[in-house]
Parts: sequence; C-alpha cells; structure tokens
Amino acid sequence: MLPPLRRPLLTALVALLLAAYAWTGWTASLGKGPAFDESAHLVAGYSYWKFNDYRFQPENGNLPQRWAGLALLPLAPRFDPAEARAEWARSDVWRVGQRTLYESGNTPEALLAAGRGAMILWGAAACLLVFFWSRRLWGNAGGLLSLALCAGSTTMLAHGPLVTSDMAAAVCLLAASGAFWRQLREPASGRLALSLALTGLAAIAKFSVLLLPGVYAVLLGANWLLPREKTRRAKGRALGHAALLTAAHATVAGLVVWGAFGFRYQAGAPGLPALQTLYIPWDQLLPDDGPRRALLLFLKEYRVLPEAYTHGLAYVLQASEARGAFAAGLYTSTGWWWFFPYAFLIKSSFAELAAVAGLAGVVILAVLAARKRPGYGDARAVATRLTDLAAPLAALVVVYGAASLTSNLNIGHRHILPLYPPLFILAGAFARRSAGRWSAAFAALLIAGQAVAAARAYPSYLAAFNPLAGPPENRWRHLVDSSLDWGQDLPALADWLRAHRKPGEPVYLGYFGVGDPRYEGMDAKPFAVFSALWREPELARLEPGLYCFGATVLQDVYSPMNGAWSQDKENTFHYQAAHFRAHPESWKGALVQNGTPAEHGRWVYERLRYARLAQYLRLRRPDAVIHSSMLVYRLDAGEVAIAIDLPTSGMVELLERATGAPPRPDLKAGP
Repeated sequence: MLPPLRRPLLTALVALLLAAYAWTGWTASLGKGPAFDESAHLVAGYSYWKFNDYRFQPENGNLPQRWAGLALLPLAPRFDPAEARAEWARSDVWRVGQRTLYESGNTPEALLAAGRGAMILWGAAACLLVFFWSRRLWGNAGGLLSLALCAGSTTMLAHGPLVTSDMAAAVCLLAASGAFWRQLREPASGRLALSLALTGLAAIAKFSVLLLPGVYAVLLGANWLLPREKTRRAKGRALGHAALLTAAHATVAGLVVWGAFGFRYQAGAPGLPALQTLYIPWDQLLPDDGPRRALLLFLKEYRVLPEAYTHGLAYVLQASEARGAFAAGLYTSTGWWWFFPYAFLIKSSFAELAAVAGLAGVVILAVLAARKRPGYGDARAVATRLTDLAAPLAALVVVYGAASLTSNLNIGHRHILPLYPPLFILAGAFARRSAGRWSAAFAALLIAGQAVAAARAYPSYLAAFNPLAGPPENRWRHLVDSSLDWGQDLPALADWLRAHRKPGEPVYLGYFGVGDPRYEGMDAKPFAVFSALWREPELARLEPGLYCFGATVLQDVYSPMNGAWSQDKENTFHYQAAHFRAHPESWKGALVQNGTPAEHGRWVYERLRYARLAQYLRLRRPDAVIHSSMLVYRLDAGEVAIAIDLPTSGMVELLERATGAPPRPDLKAGP
C-alpha cells in the first residue's frame, strides 16, 4: 500500500505540476509562428468583444475565441474595419487576420503570446479536472499520477496554448459529462445548476457538443440499470425525469448560445461595413434535399438560433461529409475507420500506450476473476462503486470514440483530444490507495516515461511522435496537417535560410499556414500554393535553388492532383506545358487560389507541375528537415529539368538518380 500524502505536500505538488505544464506549454509556443487557425480565432474573438460582431469564424466556438480575444483587450491592437471594408463585407476572416497581425502596425508575437497565454489556462483547467476526478476515484496518489500524466502529455502541451477550440471543447465535454452524471446519482439544486451551466458552455465551445446528447443518453441508461428500486412506477418516474432533464438542458444551452451572440439574430453589427455574405454563402452550405436541409432551413427561417451559430452549424455539417486527408501514404476525402487509432498509436507517448495496455489487462483480469468467483460480494461492491464514479468517463469515451471511428473528417490527431483526459483519470488506478509494489513501480515508470517524452519533444510539441513513427525526419510520411505541419515552423525555416542560403539563391516556398514570410525576412516565391495571404501568387518560372515545403504541401493533401502520378496526368501536363512554351504571355497574371475552375489552364499547369515534382521529392532525401515539419531541397538544373519538363522516361531516370544512379550531364533547366 502506498504511504499517505499530507495536504501541504499534496498542494505543493499539484501547484508545481500545474505551473510546470502552463510554463512549458506557453514558452514552447513563443518561438512558433501562427498555426493555421490561430489568426482567425484571434481576430474573431476580438471582434466579438470590441464590436459585438459575429460574422467571423462562427463554426469554431464562440467561447474559446472570446477567451483568446479577451487577452487582446489590454493591448488594444489596431483593428479598424474601415480599412478593410470589402474584407469585412464578405467576412473574409483570413485576410482580416493577415492584416491585423502583419499589416496594421501591430506586433504579431505580442498578440499571439497574449492569446496563447490565455488559452493555456484551458489546458491547466483540464489538468486540474483530471486531478480532482482521479483523486475521488483513487485517492491522493492516484490523483497525482493522473495529473503528472496529463501535465506531461505532448498532446496536452501541443494544443493547450494554441488559439483554437480543441482544448476548451475537451474540458467542457468532460466537465459536462461528469456534472450530468453526478446530478443524476445525487440530485440537488446546486448540482443541477452546474450541469445546466456546463452544458451551455459546451454548446459554445465547439460543435462537438452535438455528441453530448449521446453521452447523456448513455448515462441515463446506466443510471436506470445501476442498483435501485425498479418498480413500474419508479421506471415511469425515471422516464419523466429524463424528459424534463433533456428539456431543461436544451433550453439552457439555447439561452447560453443566444447570450454568447449578444441576444441578436443578425451576425453583423450595426455601424460596421454591411455584411454581404458570411464566409461561405448559404446556397453552398445547404444540401439539395434531405433532413439536414429541412433542419437548417427551419433554424434559419424561424430564427431559432442566432444567424452566425446556425451558419457555423451548417458549415460543420457540410465539412464533416468530405475533406481531403492523408495517412501513411494514402489519400481519402471520406475518411478511414483506422485513421484515429493509427494517429493515437504513433502520436501518443509510450507511457500513454503502456497505460492503455495496463488498463486493458486490469479489465481482463477482473472479468476472469469475476467468472471464477461470481458470488464474491466485495468485488461486486467495488465494481458497482467504480462504475458509479467512472460511468461518465466510459460514456464519453464510447460515444466520442465511436463518432471518431466513423468520421469522414480525418484531418488531425487533435480531434481525439477529448479522449486523453479520461485515459489519464483511469490510469490513476495504478497508484490507488491499495496499490501493491508492482503497481506502484508501474506508476513510477509511467511518470518517468511521460517526463522523458515531454523533454525530448520540447519545443515542437505539435510535431511530437513516438519512436514507432521512425526518425523525426520521416514523420511527414505518416501524418500531416494539424498532426505535424500547421504552419507553425515558418520562423524556424527563416532562421535556417539566413544561415544556409547562398547569396542570390532563389527560394521557392510551399507553405501551409497564415504566417507572413516577408515579416520573417524571407524573399520567397510562392509555389504549390494552398494559402498565400502574404502575396498574390503568380505562375513562377522554376530555376535551380532552394525548394522549401511544409509537410502538408509536400504530400499535396488538398489538391485534386494528389496521389500517384498517372498517364492521364502526364498527358495533361505535357499538353499544358506545350501551350506555355508556345504562348509566353500566358505566364502573366495572378493564380486564383481556392475555387479556381479546373478548366483554368494556368491553374491546372501549376498544380500538375508541382504534383510531378512532389513525386520525385517524396523519394529524394531532403537537404534539411526543420522541426520535422518543414523540408528543404537544394535542386540543381538537372533535377529541375527532369522533374518539370522532360517526358516520363526522364522522370524514371531522375527517380533512379534519387537512389544513387549518376546524373545525366546534358540536361538543361526548363520552365
């Protein structure tokens, strides 16, 4: 049995672990550029407070965006809608975010640091919730073990400081599930009020709140099944009570939503540039027919919820149907059932994987023991007690896990963040009051392993993988997007270029993010553009030089030209290349980014040209890998020529060269 911990020592250890988590997560984020969604969340949240305007980013949670925007109020950054009337009119949050961070005289590092400093408190709240829940289950030592695992988790450290909605949603889902269950088991007015309030906060944290009714339904069923009077009259009362609870929680959630949007239906505030359209027009969000269309039209036409909230719901429902995704060399737009298990396997620390294995072993042993001694009363009583306390954890894991396995949205490991706190709480069992020496030793190994993983990954927690993924320079072969490359390492790439770029050497940049290379001192030409908010992209003539790509761009995830190179792609590419050789004037003009018609020859040529080059680069060893997420290639004239301008036979020769074959000396650079 573990020795008891005195309260002063316990308090000091808890405070130390919370401070270590907050300080480590925040300081690790300070040298990073903005992750893709951060600029949008920051300016949206600030506009909510400053102008009571809700046109920006309503699909990503009013609560976390308000929380981040609150931190900007003391800084009073320059934020004038009159300077960007057209962008405000079409609710272009990405351009407004770019303008606010980099073009309005503000200091982007200060704005990001303030927002991230506020957001890390959500991570600290998650750690504290994990501690108290685990302590109630397993005692002081169990609570400390759970807290140590949570505070040292690279996943929690990665997403805690980011100005996104993921951590706030994880906290609200867990807290709401626990509060709902507690007021079911021990009814009291205070517990009911807490459950109602937390459900309301979950409703404005993220649209993953749509899973909360499923969690509540499971808990209502578990409450009915656990030992209690089961007369017909009692069952009838239980059904009536469930109906009243459902109505009360839905009503309060609706009121909280209206309050978060200023009790106003219109998304745009009076006195600002008139709102012409929300970021994606309604006619592009509504399906042609079906129950989803009927529901959204009902909510919209009868103004059941604020305009921005309904629009955000419509956006999330549409985006969840299909979205480009990559994993382990494969591409999809409708998801794989194995995506999140695979992400959990290679992104979780060995300590976390060991905890899962250990918990599975405990469950198996408990089942076997119960089968051998079915009449063993003490074991049954303990099982009932643990079920009573752990039911909301199990319900959240089952419902959220099932939704993840069936999700079409496979764009990031962060989407299973809500599953980690329940794991940490349950892992506290290895340091429970009655734990033996072996269990206590295992708990110590878990803490040590978690600490080592956190120390090794600092400061690049977003790009953290365990050794199952292989060496750090190969992580981009497994997962990309917010699992690895969310645009956060642009400053590190700029530092590398200052140290290694030759005088006058051309730099081509394929960047998945919202940072500004010019602000970082980079004179780079956009190539393979996904987002180039800093500069209007043009069709660049390619020359020998440095080719710098984020892992997400290298895998070409969001291009319709991604995947294996085919003869059809080859034929189309050479057809377009012949046109550009015959018509040099075709090079002039900007490349429209999102929504460019596929028949636009310049756009098709640019995408195919890059896809062809990327086929080679994914086989060629990069000259530098920066924090696992940015890859740099120094290409000579022969490489550029073969990858860009020669027929398939030349491409084959280039691939042979990548594996050690000697280069051909007679090749010249093409367009």
